[in-house]
Amino acid sequence: MADWINWLVAAGVLVALELFIGTFYLLMIAIGLGFGALAALAGLSGAAQTVAAALVGVLATGLLHRSRFGRPARGNPARDPNVNLDIGQHLRVEQWQGGQARVMYRGALWDVELGQGAQPQAGVFKIVEVQGSRLIVTGA
Repeated sequence: MADWINWLVAAGVLVALELFIGTFYLLMIAIGLGFGALAALAGLSGAAQTVAAALVGVLATGLLHRSRFGRPARGNPARDPNVNLDIGQHLRVEQWQGGQARVMYRGALWDVELGQGAQPQAGVFKIVEVQGSRLIVTGA
């Protein structure tokens, strides 16, 4: 088999593996292997093909690592609606006692605390944060 076919088969295997694992780093290495195939098509020696694949793979991996896609977002999970589905939901508070209240929410009693800028008046509030069994709310 020709060298360029071997490079493309290896790149294809890495792309398929990346689909199962879900990391873009394998995709960057597969791009490097694709450049190894291009070097083989250009008629370069086996060592030059390997160097081309390695350089492009390392460069692509480094660029990915430095990009915003290479680092997970560092957010507060207590305020992230993707982590806690209660965030963004509404609840009714009938009576406040010093910025705190107890309300029935989802069939259980919860402690509710006023968030920044909210006024302690009876009404509907929006959940913006969950701290254990305490809901932090702001005005709806």
